[in-house]
Amino acid sequence: MGDGHVRGLELSRRFYLEAVAPLLARRFGGLTHTAALLGPGSEVLGYDTERSTDHDWGPRLQLFLSPEDVAADGEAVDAMLAGSLPPWFLGYPTNFGPAGGNGTRHMEPADGPVRHEVVVAEPTAWLTGHLGFDPTAGVGLSDWLATPTQTLAEITAGEVFHDGLGVLLPVRRRLAWYPGDVWRYVVACQWRRICQEEAFVGRAGEAGDELGSAVTCARLVRDLIRLALLMHRRYPPYGKWLGSAFAALPCGPALAPVLRAAVSATGWRERERHLATAYEALAALHNDLGLTAPVDPRTRPYHSRPFRVLHAERFTEALLETIADPEVRRLPLTGAVDQYVDSTDALYERSRVRRVAGAVRG
Repeated sequence: MGDGHVRGLELSRRFYLEAVAPLLARRFGGLTHTAALLGPGSEVLGYDTERSTDHDWGPRLQLFLSPEDVAADGEAVDAMLAGSLPPWFLGYPTNFGPAGGNGTRHMEPADGPVRHEVVVAEPTAWLTGHLGFDPTAGVGLSDWLATPTQTLAEITAGEVFHDGLGVLLPVRRRLAWYPGDVWRYVVACQWRRICQEEAFVGRAGEAGDELGSAVTCARLVRDLIRLALLMHRRYPPYGKWLGSAFAALPCGPALAPVLRAAVSATGWRERERHLATAYEALAALHNDLGLTAPVDPRTRPYHSRPFRVLHAERFTEALLETIADPEVRRLPLTGAVDQYVDSTDALYERSRVRRVAGAVRG
């Protein structure tokens, strides 16, 4: 990050500590608040670069007040910040232009009051709007399964700079990872996705369809990356940052070249060979987790056909046998919502995605 570029999370942290907090203390002394940077944004996940500065990036944060203080002082706090924040902070404008047609905002130098990006809100309402449920009241099975992993990552990543209200840190601990049986179920469903297509790389290639073989290989690589993240207790981010998240895993440095080789291979036998290496590595990781009795991690022929597969259903079955919660055991083997829904418009409209997940659970 050369040329004096500041990472977004550091920028927001310092913006709060050096600019926003002193103004609150001076003008609204004693006002209990929580400050954080959560939600959408590459900097929340730690993946921002200088390219990220072109939209929805800059000196910004959420400032949470109690419902009573939002009602009594929210507008006054917003107006005070607009009139008192410095026009620049660490070399970046604190003013943001109006939202464009796609809802994004951009830093713009301005004279006079700034249109800042300090969102003043009540935490429960903000969290409910972002997640689709109120996490302060608990997290039920339907909440876990109807919330995309990207959304969960947006709340559990980022940083809480100050939690005077005492709300955000408990919520982040509650959402840090799936309960044990839900984790087993989600990983079992991820293995099931792999078992359903692992033989197709060879079968399509054998039939002369190298394009179909390559497309299936790419799908399997995506599923293997998501599987690795789930096994390492990391919420898989959406596609743009999936490879970045995988590269940061302990298994990433060894397996990333294998998966790149699989998707860049020009023949199905080479694809199959690289995929087999990845299958066996992740099978060994499964055994290292100790969630089930050991499962043979070696690949083998696909029944009587000459295609090398893991028979990943063996890992699904082993995991399902360890689930104690009868409600989880009764679920269809579809998993969390973003294991079977791949539409951005469906996943990120909160009421719609919960309806879809509820319909699939039955």
